[in-house]
Amino acid sequence: MIAVSNLQVHFGARAVVRGVSFHVPHGTSFGLVGESGSGKSTILRALSGLNRDWSGRMAIDGLELARRRPKSFFRDIQMVFQDPYGSLHPSQTIDRALSEPLLVHGLDAVEARVRRALEEVALPPSVRFRFPHQLSGGQRQRVAIARALMPEPKVLLLDEPTSALDVSVQAEVLNLLRNLQETRALTYVMVSHNLAVIAHLCATIGVMQEGRLVETLSADDLRAGRTRHQHTTALRALSLELEDPSEAGRPA
Repeated sequence: MIAVSNLQVHFGARAVVRGVSFHVPHGTSFGLVGESGSGKSTILRALSGLNRDWSGRMAIDGLELARRRPKSFFRDIQMVFQDPYGSLHPSQTIDRALSEPLLVHGLDAVEARVRRALEEVALPPSVRFRFPHQLSGGQRQRVAIARALMPEPKVLLLDEPTSALDVSVQAEVLNLLRNLQETRALTYVMVSHNLAVIAHLCATIGVMQEGRLVETLSADDLRAGRTRHQHTTALRALSLELEDPSEAGRPA
């Protein structure tokens, strides 16, 4: 579904992404982990079309990506951002936030699609005519996920989608994303600095350091400490405990 080859991104004279290559099969999840400034979010922005200043090759579902993307591209690829409050317009109701992508892409059955989206992310119908500030952080992120689903995309790009949430809410959102992936056959690329979060959702993980992809390994190998690159080993050691977030907040 996703093929990236020798991706390079420069901000002025500074190389931010240096020759990164990876592929993501249809219906699977690929995680990018690394320290702040390692280039992982910049890769998502290049894939999504938000950053046009890149070189190399990127393809989605066999279609080569140019710097300027056709409107149809933005139906197939949607992004969920880190801060659910900042990514939702504060003066627009949830109904408006969910309806707008349908209007942009000329999709019909707006009423039915909005109701279905709220059901899919386990939000009650009463949320529909509230404003973002009237919702909890977890509810806002569910709205952001629902909004991304409105045009029925093939790929979701997830930029630290749980980092602004409490640990117990993180688990709920991650489990929601997993269920949506299964029911909608979605392909994910997820960025996080949290190894446990990445290992929970992504079977394959790429480790970034100073703009380079220094290692690609399975979540099982990461959990077991079967790392090859010293930076991966160091990141794992810095993680206090590489537990499954789905267990967080459960009584002993």
